[in-house]
Amino acid sequence: MSASPPRGRDAGAGSAEASSAGSQPELEELSGHRIALLRAPNPGPLTLSGTNSWLVGREPVWVVDPGPLLEAHIERLLAAIDARGGLGGVVLTHDHHDHAEAVQTLLAERPAPLAGGRGDVDVTLTDDLRFGPFHALSTPGHARDHFALVAERGCFTGDAVLGDGSVFITPYPGAMSGYMLALERLRAREDFDVLCPGHGPPVWDPQSKLDEYIGHRVDRENRLIAALAEGSRTIAALLDAAWPEVPEALRPLATATLAAHLDKLAEEGALPAGVERPTFKGVVW
Repeated sequence: MSASPPRGRDAGAGSAEASSAGSQPELEELSGHRIALLRAPNPGPLTLSGTNSWLVGREPVWVVDPGPLLEAHIERLLAAIDARGGLGGVVLTHDHHDHAEAVQTLLAERPAPLAGGRGDVDVTLTDDLRFGPFHALSTPGHARDHFALVAERGCFTGDAVLGDGSVFITPYPGAMSGYMLALERLRAREDFDVLCPGHGPPVWDPQSKLDEYIGHRVDRENRLIAALAEGSRTIAALLDAAWPEVPEALRPLATATLAAHLDKLAEEGALPAGVERPTFKGVVW
């Protein structure tokens, strides 16, 4: 069985419903922080209420994830940058289109250095690297190039942790084990008091949200282990056992995360023989 997630947009959410973002989303200032949120008007079942672009600091301001290439969003982003004293730089949590598509247009209007985990960037992020006000932390799983960024007492989590729902994990070697380790590392930190996700609202109780995310992944794995112990071996049976609530439209993404969980069990020597494994020929994640 193969699964093909939609191309050209980020499949960030795994279980939350979309809500309307409106055609002219307001700039949201985070109380007690030099952080503001501008949400792109691209709501959907995979982007939730839209992609979050974050403005950090003032004189200059730094942008996390400029978002999709939508004229109205870029215009509002440029206005917010100018109101905050100009652009110091741009940093990407990862390069999926709904987070990074507007980068070149934004930088053509307001030239500044660009940092990201891969691709044509001025600064290539690595774990523990400092860029402007940001401390970069590798958070693989959803994407190979994924980073969380800590600045101004906020943690910009991209699609590693959402404001609502869960994320899909890309099936590549070490993805799930790397993701679980990243969540544990974030939970152990004390240098932020709000999560600023790539989709959904800010999270003002970071520890509880990280506990929830770790518990969610452990629960999925435990369901899989129980189903395997009972003799389930097909993709369909394992999905039914571990992802029974996922609607049909998001089942391909659940299949991707299933593959990542099975990879982790195989790496740990805990996967029984004869288990059907998902394949993803030709998929561009």
